[in-house]
Amino acid sequence: MSTVLVLNGPNLGRLDIRDSSVYGTLNFSQLVEFISKEASQLGFVADVRQSDSESEIVGWLHEAADAKIPVIINPAAFTHYSYAIRDAAEMLKVPLIEVHLSNPLAREEFRHTSVISGIATGTVAGFGPDSYRLALIALNGILSK
Repeated sequence: MSTVLVLNGPNLGRLDIRDSSVYGTLNFSQLVEFISKEASQLGFVADVRQSDSESEIVGWLHEAADAKIPVIINPAAFTHYSYAIRDAAEMLKVPLIEVHLSNPLAREEFRHTSVISGIATGTVAGFGPDSYRLALIALNGILSK
C-alpha cells in the first residue's frame, strides 16, 4: 500500500466546536477515521496529521518531499497567506492536492485567495469530508497513470 500524507492546518483539530453550518458535524477524530477508511479502500495508508503551527507543517512537507510521498493538504487559514507553506509545498515532486471542507469562494472575501492553489496539482473544496475522499480518488487516478 502506498502512503499519502494528509495535512490539516490551524483550528481543524477543533472541528467539534466550530460552526457546523460551515465545517460539518464531524469532530477531528471522526474526520481522521473517515479519511483513513476512504484511503484504505483505494489502496492507500493515510498518515493524517494536524497542526496549528506553520513551522511544523513546513517540516512535514519537507519530510514528504524527501521521501517522495504525495500530499493532500487542508492548509485552513494558512491557505491565504503562508508563503512558507507554499514554498515548502512547491518542493514536492509528487502530487499535492489542496482540500477544503467549505468552499472558500462562497465565504468572506479574504478567503478567496489561495497561495497554495497555484502550485497544487488540483483543488477540491466545498464538499465537507467528501472533499478528502474526492482528493484521494483524484490522487489514485494520477498515480495510476
